Amino acid sequence: MRPALPQIGDWNGIEELRELQRARLPQVLSWAARTPFYRARHGSGAAPGAGAAAGPGTPAFPADADAFAALPPTTKQDLRDQYPFGLLAVERSELATYHESSGTAGQATPSYYTEDDWVDLAERYARKWVGITADDTLFVRTPYALMITGHLAQAAARMRGALVVPGDYRSLAMPYVRVIRALHDLGVTLTWSIPTEPLMWAAAARAAGLSPQKDFPDLRAVFVGGEPLTPARRRRIGELWGVPVVEEYGSTETGSLAGECPEGRLHLWADRVLFEVYSPGTGRFSVEGSGQLVVTPLYREAMPLLRYNLEDEVEVSNDPCGCGWHLPTVRVLGRSAFGHPVAGRNVTQHQLEELVFDLPLAYEVLFWRARAEPDVLRLHFEVPDEHRDAAVRELTAAVDRVLGVPCEITALPPGALVPNEVLAQSRDVVKPRSLLGPGEDWSQALHYR
Repeated sequence: MRPALPQIGDWNGIEELRELQRARLPQVLSWAARTPFYRARHGSGAAPGAGAAAGPGTPAFPADADAFAALPPTTKQDLRDQYPFGLLAVERSELATYHESSGTAGQATPSYYTEDDWVDLAERYARKWVGITADDTLFVRTPYALMITGHLAQAAARMRGALVVPGDYRSLAMPYVRVIRALHDLGVTLTWSIPTEPLMWAAAARAAGLSPQKDFPDLRAVFVGGEPLTPARRRRIGELWGVPVVEEYGSTETGSLAGECPEGRLHLWADRVLFEVYSPGTGRFSVEGSGQLVVTPLYREAMPLLRYNLEDEVEVSNDPCGCGWHLPTVRVLGRSAFGHPVAGRNVTQHQLEELVFDLPLAYEVLFWRARAEPDVLRLHFEVPDEHRDAAVRELTAAVDRVLGVPCEITALPPGALVPNEVLAQSRDVVKPRSLLGPGEDWSQALHYR
């Protein structure tokens, strides 16, 4: 039986938190010693399940915090190379779930958890300043496939006694018409999705003749994660729905790593995961500063990870926060630090998103796209005709003022980027049909429709 998991407030200050982390490392290293990958990498002669014991003439497996400090990072490629179970530290019969990442940055990485691991996962997700309670109805609009996101939110909500509505993500069975019906008719109080989804819901609600602010009175917060979120887009989502937007940061390989406090800052769950900032250029690790985020889960037995490099560019700080949580804060730069050259200047998605969503709410701008070419930035956005001229004028001036690059900005009518049928179409059949009636198109037999 594992000891009780730490809760926020169980320590006073960063130094006590670091002692908690150091105290957990021997157990984490003992779990890692069972895995084929870490045994081979670190020269232990230990057999699976034998802990850190080493054979004659074989270096002992790292067993304490001092030995841990000399370990190199574990990379995403390491996880891919160990597909599917090279990092397994328990018997297969002890596993509860198996997952894989989305593969956005390349080949997907495997991940698996025991039932005890899931207690830690669910508790971390539920650490939101807008708490999940038994009175809530949580609409989960993220994948329920191999990725962990949908399963994670459902487990956390059920742990707190909430009603879960499994909305999935872009499923044939959940077109936006049905999403809006569920949000409205079921009295949904909380939602979980990528930040783009609440914008899509707002457009779909308007297409159905509903007001996002007025016709969904039970909604009290929007939980988002999985995409970089600029302050301007956060404000826009909050203005559209009239509720707080609560951000989360994590991955399929690790679960939730950081959550937002009432002050609007992301705090790393450093009582459950050891966080370090890694500089690929120097090979040095530090407890704060800028670099790549490296994580060591402290309560994960099925698949221990030692200094796993997420390769996300971050800024970590141990400065006090007004919320009173004695936890480090993090700024996740991600794609915001990267872009494309235009006329000798670097243009990022983060910069453009800020400018687009700084346009007044009354202009009803929700969707945009841009292409960075060597000599010009081309940007398209949807806007109703009555706001067209003002929106183009203001956005052009903003690009010139902030980015200083040549730009061609084109206003498109609503529906040009996100077609109306995507927002308003309802699929009647989502299972294969082999027998069709007269007049039906039987070329679609056996297809999902």
